[in-house]
Amino acid sequence: MMIKKYFRLFNTIKFLKKRQLFFRLYYVVKKKYIQLSGKKPTYSKDSNSVSLTLVKSIHIVDSLLEKKNFTFLNLTKEFDNSIDWNYSNYGKLWTYNLTYFDFLSQEKIKNGDFLIENFIENIHSIQDGMESFPISLRGVNWIKYLSYNNINKKKINDNLYAQYYLLYENIEYHLLGNHLLENAFSLLFGAYYFQDSLLYEKAKKILLTELEEQILADGAHFELTPMYHQIMLFRVLDSINLIQNNQWKNRELLSFLLKKASFMLSWLNNITYNNGSIPLLNDSAEGIAPTSFQLQEYAKRLKIKMVNLKLKESGYRKVTNNQYECIVDVGKIGADYIPGHAHSDTFNFELKIKGEAFIVDSGISTYETNSRRNHERSTKAHNTVEIKGQNQSNVWAGFRVANRASITYLKEENTFIEATHDGYKNKGIYHTRKWNFLENSIIVKDTINKEVDAVARLHFHPSVTKHKILQHITVGSASFTLTQYQYTNKFNFLENAYMMEIPLTKELIISINIQA
Repeated sequence: MMIKKYFRLFNTIKFLKKRQLFFRLYYVVKKKYIQLSGKKPTYSKDSNSVSLTLVKSIHIVDSLLEKKNFTFLNLTKEFDNSIDWNYSNYGKLWTYNLTYFDFLSQEKIKNGDFLIENFIENIHSIQDGMESFPISLRGVNWIKYLSYNNINKKKINDNLYAQYYLLYENIEYHLLGNHLLENAFSLLFGAYYFQDSLLYEKAKKILLTELEEQILADGAHFELTPMYHQIMLFRVLDSINLIQNNQWKNRELLSFLLKKASFMLSWLNNITYNNGSIPLLNDSAEGIAPTSFQLQEYAKRLKIKMVNLKLKESGYRKVTNNQYECIVDVGKIGADYIPGHAHSDTFNFELKIKGEAFIVDSGISTYETNSRRNHERSTKAHNTVEIKGQNQSNVWAGFRVANRASITYLKEENTFIEATHDGYKNKGIYHTRKWNFLENSIIVKDTINKEVDAVARLHFHPSVTKHKILQHITVGSASFTLTQYQYTNKFNFLENAYMMEIPLTKELIISINIQA
């Protein structure tokens, strides 16, 4: 058992970049040195800020319901006397959200200054909220709030400036991906607000390099999670807003960001359903990111030109007609060196019939490292084939992936998509799935290269009844069972729905009759 764990760890680490490994070690040693030396961080730095001009951005969801009543991730906490910025009973992600200060974008917020100043008063005792990621999000939110409301308080500015230099010294090179981009977007805001060329040069260097790598040719963010794509696009649009409306550094990043935004908008338009929702692929949930409609409207306010790219490099495909919309996954699970938001879900798909959700991704409800998180990332939790009771890709520890499935064959025409993956190659097993898209039906054919014990699963939306399932789905002479599973479309929320399990050994044909 111990040897297996070491192999899994090795098969996880081998995908990391040398840069990640170096900075993981560097930050551990640095933290230990600071603890032993007794050196305390500085939370005030003399600053000179400028008044920024910004057009209206986006507000996602009201999370501050009353003066000290906060709701994040569908969990509410009311603080009686003072705010506990380290409150951890709801998990680390909730604590992070408390310290992001996204609630400052709420309309008619009355106590924004009080909350900022209360945070500053308690900053010496704050733990999770002083990590680089929450500093990044909080910095942008503070600057936007201060700018929109023409607030210029020396105490706040000096504290914020000190936080930016903590961020500058602790950029998340050990994580990379969306974390590194969040650091860079925030440094850009800090640079403009404080007219700081050092912060600007660091932000520019990261953005030019990382957006070039992280935004694929079809416009997708390379972590392949629609929710995070929306978030990253939001940051790009905010940065365009910042540069367009403030004269500094000759707006030298503007054309680059405009191009990336147009590509990202194209991918989002392609992946978004007609009703405005996104597929809940990988770590996607509702109520976290701006909606596709909000982002499209924001882009219009910024006068961004649209392009129309085809879905390709992201591995997602969308087939639609006037009766159904179907999104399938025939790509990589995500970026090789940062697959933390990836699931073991190769050949997963979603289907809407006449605008109504029918076959769905089962969703995510938590980021806590527990059995629920493990299940929600597993092959069993997706609309694909699980072989010998094992995952296609070795997801573990909440955000880790060891060996992972790759696409070895892909062929597509107007009426079909066919692909093979090698997630079980260590057993000499290869799974091929073919979707035939007809006007009134979709035929899904699964083929395994040798006889094995396998199970195909279909997860249905909670609104879908047994009767409707039996009307629309036929599996020939194959046996099947209908059982209940727990569906989620948002954090900390579970709802009963039906799942179809169909055993197979070598081949299976599933017919989905659209007009039933």
